[in-house]
Amino acid sequence: MRKFEQLQQDINIQFNNKKLLYQAFTHASYINEHRKELKHDNERLEFLGDAVLEVTVSEYLFKSYPKMEEGDMTKLRAAVVCETALVAYSNQLSFGKYILLGKGEECAGGRQRPSLLADVFEAFIGALYLDQGLNAVQAFLAKHVFLHISEEKYRHISDYKSELQEYVQDKALGNIEYRIIDEKGPAHQKTFISKVFIGGQPIGEGIGKTKKEAEQAAACITLKTITN
Repeated sequence: MRKFEQLQQDINIQFNNKKLLYQAFTHASYINEHRKELKHDNERLEFLGDAVLEVTVSEYLFKSYPKMEEGDMTKLRAAVVCETALVAYSNQLSFGKYILLGKGEECAGGRQRPSLLADVFEAFIGALYLDQGLNAVQAFLAKHVFLHISEEKYRHISDYKSELQEYVQDKALGNIEYRIIDEKGPAHQKTFISKVFIGGQPIGEGIGKTKKEAEQAAACITLKTITN
């Protein structure tokens, strides 16, 4: 697939097993329409990539912040690997344009769907780990993720709800309510969708791997909506 040659040039990484790279960007909807071309979607690679990310980010924080307490490292790690952050990394690398989607998912705007972009980033990390090992993953993250980590940038990411509460109270906009409006996926890998209501009116919606993460993502989107 020629477009993946461009991707490898852009990120300066050449995969030994090109099939792993293709799989990382293959959505289940594409498999349903192209079974002769590709046989596996990226869900298993996403599972692996999630674990590899947690280990590599944990190690980076442990070595880079020797005075940071365990609880603070946990919060910082959660901010670095939350869905909002993963989507930002995917967009930074233009991963969205390389995703292989079925026609229905394409028409439904799947290429811009936050959960899909986050999944692709994790799947790519899983594929890179299998193809070239942990050192290659660490080098890639050092260039595209670790470079941007700082306490100043991330310390508020886990507290969008507090920021939203302060803003809403200051502007007297009404009461804030968070509702989990949907749950998707198997029990061990659920995705939650939260919606924020202010004064009874729906404003922002967010997705996360836990209810708290979904609420934080929804608060983040709401803040951007009401302050712009």
